[in-house]
Amino acid sequence: MSEIRIQVAVVYHSGYGHTAKQAEAVAAGARSVAGVDVQLVAVEGGDAPWEALERADAIIFGAPTYMGGPSAQFKAFLDATSQTVFAPGFKWKDKVAAGFSNSASRSGDKLATLIQIALFAAQQGMHWVSLGLPPANNSTAGSEEDLNRLGIWLGAGAQSNADQGPDVAPPASDLATARHLGQRVAAVTLQLAKGKTA
Repeated sequence: MSEIRIQVAVVYHSGYGHTAKQAEAVAAGARSVAGVDVQLVAVEGGDAPWEALERADAIIFGAPTYMGGPSAQFKAFLDATSQTVFAPGFKWKDKVAAGFSNSASRSGDKLATLIQIALFAAQQGMHWVSLGLPPANNSTAGSEEDLNRLGIWLGAGAQSNADQGPDVAPPASDLATARHLGQRVAAVTLQLAKGKTA
């Protein structure tokens, strides 16, 4: 039996480079799983490589959180799918989905952004994969180096100080959390693909 290969797309917008760094970590995590090809897709609005995304088995969405929600550029991408993906026939139905977000504040309403992305995925008929990590750094034994130090369940969160560039932020623990998400999504997608062929 030939090896099963899957495609994972990481689709994101990054205003200042911090979310791009997080997206690269998500992609690296997905690439660490054997049998996975990864495409990193930066969006700036309503245009995207629609045919390539249609071929993907999983799409991991990422956006910075600005003013309590995803950036306008990322929201324009989501809105564009109503004519390119949803209306023409529910093209992303049964794909795997997940999400990540970055903001300057520790909370920064990243959960609101992840909820919006998860609802979008549900509208498209996709299967959402959570972060799958317990919250960390929530006791005297915890530290800033812990995976999921921000305690987010729905997806991967990162925090980048407003006065630091992407050469410094987000911190290593947040990037490790992003890699974990990419690896988890790739593993789940591969399991589903193997199940379909069984």
